[in-house]
Amino acid sequence: MIHDFTKVKNIYIICGRTDMRKGIDGLATLVQDTFQLDPYSDAVFLFSGWSRDRYKCLYFDRDGFALLYKLIDNGKLQWPKNEVKVQNLTQQELCWLLEGLSIAQPKAIAIAKFSKALTNGDSSKNPPIASKCLKNELLMAR
Repeated sequence: MIHDFTKVKNIYIICGRTDMRKGIDGLATLVQDTFQLDPYSDAVFLFSGWSRDRYKCLYFDRDGFALLYKLIDNGKLQWPKNEVKVQNLTQQELCWLLEGLSIAQPKAIAIAKFSKALTNGDSSKNPPIASKCLKNELLMAR
Protein backbone atom coordinates (compact mmCIF):
# COMPACT_ATOMS: atom_id res chain seq x y z
CA MET A 1 0.00 0.00 0.00
CA ILE A 2 1.25 3.48 -0.82
CA HIS A 3 0.76 6.39 1.56
CA ASP A 4 0.71 9.99 0.36
CA PHE A 5 1.96 12.16 3.23
CA THR A 6 1.61 15.40 1.27
CA LYS A 7 -1.92 15.90 2.58
CA VAL A 8 -1.31 15.50 6.32
CA LYS A 9 -2.35 18.32 8.60
CA ASN A 10 0.98 18.76 10.40
CA ILE A 11 4.60 17.86 9.76
CA TYR A 12 6.64 17.88 12.95
CA ILE A 13 10.41 17.64 13.10
CA ILE A 14 11.86 16.50 16.39
CA CYS A 15 14.96 18.70 16.55
CA GLY A 16 18.23 17.47 17.93
CA ARG A 17 19.35 13.87 18.01
CA THR A 18 17.06 10.93 18.59
CA ASP A 19 18.18 7.44 19.52
CA MET A 20 17.59 5.70 16.19
CA ARG A 21 17.33 2.32 17.92
CA LYS A 22 13.82 3.33 19.02
CA GLY A 23 10.98 1.67 17.20
CA ILE A 24 7.34 2.68 16.79
CA ASP A 25 6.46 2.38 20.48
CA GLY A 26 9.54 4.29 21.66
CA LEU A 27 9.08 7.11 19.15
CA ALA A 28 5.34 7.42 19.86
CA THR A 29 6.10 7.60 23.60
CA LEU A 30 8.75 10.28 22.95
CA VAL A 31 6.25 12.37 20.97
CA GLN A 32 3.57 12.03 23.64
CA ASP A 33 5.58 12.31 26.86
CA THR A 34 8.37 14.74 25.94
CA PHE A 35 6.56 17.07 23.54
CA GLN A 36 2.91 16.64 24.63
CA LEU A 37 1.80 15.93 21.05
CA ASP A 38 -0.71 13.30 19.98
CA PRO A 39 1.01 10.58 17.93
CA TYR A 40 -2.46 9.43 16.75
CA SER A 41 -3.24 12.78 15.11
CA ASP A 42 -3.10 13.49 11.39
CA ALA A 43 0.61 14.31 11.51
CA VAL A 44 4.00 13.07 10.40
CA PHE A 45 6.81 13.04 12.96
CA LEU A 46 10.42 13.14 11.72
CA PHE A 47 13.46 12.00 13.74
CA SER A 48 17.19 11.92 13.00
CA GLY A 49 20.17 10.45 14.82
CA TRP A 50 23.74 11.49 15.54
CA SER A 51 25.12 11.06 12.06
CA ARG A 52 22.32 12.98 10.25
CA ASP A 53 22.56 10.60 7.30
CA ARG A 54 19.31 8.84 8.18
CA TYR A 55 15.86 9.68 9.41
CA LYS A 56 12.67 8.02 10.56
CA CYS A 57 9.15 9.14 9.80
CA LEU A 58 6.29 8.06 12.10
CA TYR A 59 2.65 8.27 10.97
CA PHE A 60 -0.63 6.85 12.29
CA ASP A 61 -3.01 5.92 9.46
CA ARG A 62 -6.26 5.08 11.31
CA ASP A 63 -5.55 1.37 11.78
CA GLY A 64 -1.91 1.41 12.90
CA PHE A 65 1.43 3.13 12.79
CA ALA A 66 3.66 3.28 9.73
CA LEU A 67 7.40 3.82 10.16
CA LEU A 68 9.61 4.92 7.29
CA TYR A 69 13.37 4.58 7.72
CA LYS A 70 15.68 6.15 5.17
CA LEU A 71 19.46 5.98 4.97
CA ILE A 72 20.99 8.61 2.70
CA ASP A 73 23.83 7.22 0.60
CA ASN A 74 25.69 10.43 -0.09
CA GLY A 75 25.37 13.51 2.10
CA LYS A 76 23.84 14.65 5.37
CA LEU A 77 20.66 16.38 6.46
CA GLN A 78 20.76 19.92 7.84
CA TRP A 79 18.87 18.84 10.96
CA PRO A 80 18.13 21.55 13.58
CA LYS A 81 20.25 20.96 16.70
CA ASN A 82 18.05 22.25 19.55
CA GLU A 83 17.51 19.10 21.64
CA VAL A 84 14.29 20.13 23.39
CA LYS A 85 12.39 21.57 20.48
CA VAL A 86 9.77 20.33 18.09
CA GLN A 87 9.00 22.41 15.02
CA ASN A 88 6.01 22.40 12.69
CA LEU A 89 7.22 22.43 9.07
CA THR A 90 5.57 23.50 5.85
CA GLN A 91 5.70 21.21 2.83
CA GLN A 92 8.38 23.49 1.31
CA GLU A 93 10.54 23.38 4.45
CA LEU A 94 10.24 19.61 4.48
CA CYS A 95 11.33 19.50 0.86
CA TRP A 96 14.37 21.66 1.61
CA LEU A 97 15.28 19.46 4.59
CA LEU A 98 15.05 16.22 2.60
CA GLU A 99 17.12 17.75 -0.22
CA GLY A 100 19.93 18.44 2.26
CA LEU A 101 19.23 22.16 2.67
CA SER A 102 18.54 24.14 5.82
CA ILE A 103 14.85 24.68 6.64
CA ALA A 104 15.64 28.39 7.07
CA GLN A 105 16.04 29.71 3.52
CA PRO A 106 16.10 33.52 3.80
CA LYS A 107 16.69 34.00 0.08
CA ALA A 108 14.16 31.49 -1.20
CA ILE A 109 12.06 32.64 -4.11
CA ALA A 110 8.32 32.25 -3.72
CA ILE A 111 6.48 30.15 -6.29
CA ALA A 112 5.05 32.50 -8.89
CA LYS A 113 1.54 32.17 -10.26
CA PHE A 114 1.30 31.71 -13.99
CA SER A 115 -0.16 34.72 -15.71
CA LYS A 116 -3.00 34.53 -18.17
CA ALA A 117 -0.66 35.89 -20.82
CA LEU A 118 1.50 32.78 -20.58
CA THR A 119 -1.43 30.39 -20.84
CA ASN A 120 -3.64 32.48 -23.18
CA GLY A 121 -6.25 32.69 -20.45
CA ASP A 122 -6.66 28.93 -20.16
CA SER A 123 -5.97 28.00 -16.54
CA SER A 124 -6.14 24.29 -17.38
CA LYS A 125 -2.77 24.64 -19.12
CA ASN A 126 -1.04 25.53 -15.85
CA PRO A 127 1.35 22.74 -14.95
CA PRO A 128 0.82 21.24 -11.51
CA ILE A 129 3.13 22.69 -8.90
CA ALA A 130 4.64 19.68 -7.20
CA SER A 131 8.11 19.20 -5.88
CA LYS A 132 10.20 16.25 -6.98
CA CYS A 133 11.15 15.50 -3.39
CA LEU A 134 7.51 15.31 -2.29
CA LYS A 135 6.83 12.68 -4.90
CA ASN A 136 9.98 10.69 -4.21
CA GLU A 137 10.39 11.07 -0.46
CA LEU A 138 6.85 11.11 0.92
CA LEU A 139 5.32 8.18 -0.89
CA MET A 140 5.96 5.08 1.12
CA ALA A 141 5.21 1.48 0.24
CA ARG A 142 3.96 -0.56 3.15
